[in-house]
Amino acid sequence: MRVRFLGTAAGGGLPQWNCACAGCAAARHAGFGRTQDCLAVTCDGAAWYLLNASPDLRLQLAAAPDLAPGPGLRDTPVRGVLCSTGELDHTLGLVTLREATSLAIYATAPVRAALEGPFPVGPVLSRYTTVRWHEVVPGHWFNLDGGLMVKAVTLGAKRPRYADGLPGDDWVVAYRLVDPVTGGVLVYAPCLAQLSEAFLDVIVHADVVVLDGTFLHEDEMTREAGGGRPASAMGHLPIEQTVAKLPAGTRLIYTHLNNTNPLARPGAPELTGAEIAADGQVLDL
Repeated sequence: MRVRFLGTAAGGGLPQWNCACAGCAAARHAGFGRTQDCLAVTCDGAAWYLLNASPDLRLQLAAAPDLAPGPGLRDTPVRGVLCSTGELDHTLGLVTLREATSLAIYATAPVRAALEGPFPVGPVLSRYTTVRWHEVVPGHWFNLDGGLMVKAVTLGAKRPRYADGLPGDDWVVAYRLVDPVTGGVLVYAPCLAQLSEAFLDVIVHADVVVLDGTFLHEDEMTREAGGGRPASAMGHLPIEQTVAKLPAGTRLIYTHLNNTNPLARPGAPELTGAEIAADGQVLDL
């Protein structure tokens, strides 16, 4: 399994266009940036799947040589998108893929309802291409082209703001991806509200866990932005509450870093016991 980090920032990226916090100021000064959270994975090197579709997707795909089109004029190795949430920073990029001959979208029932209702990505895309929906049922395995085996686990019921009032519990999921040839196992959980039993079970024997690194501190918005809700109230356990509590020997890589997170900045110190993802980083499992 090959994994490519297309983007590693939370919504708004780094620097955020309208923010002058210390992190954004440092990034501008250094000419440094992070695009918004998105992964690309493949089992055979030919069929690639996106885990979420960020607003920065066009630039991210252009910067990834493995995902270049060809050999035909409209051939692409991108076969589909697996949505871990319905949040805008994870779904706005879907409209970027409207030129595809067809597009497979994997989502839980509530997320699909949101993407066909209050945020009508599905109806919009269907005017440009053939959209093939695949319902993700947490706890059930499914297969992707190229051989990848995938299972989703529900992590939370936090709805996007635009979907307030829609029913359902499976709004936030983690994905466990397995390469049956090499035995490599990746878990992707960019949004994590609690260390639930379901999450602890899904990371057992994983080679790499790509984890919610939105905030370093519980009171980070107050520290860095002068006010705001605690991290956990926004559906994100801070790094300080997860890094020492997960099983020893698990390779942890934090992604979805908010612009206020000190570890997202250029020249940030290393994180003891874990890693901070970088845009363009590649893993082979």
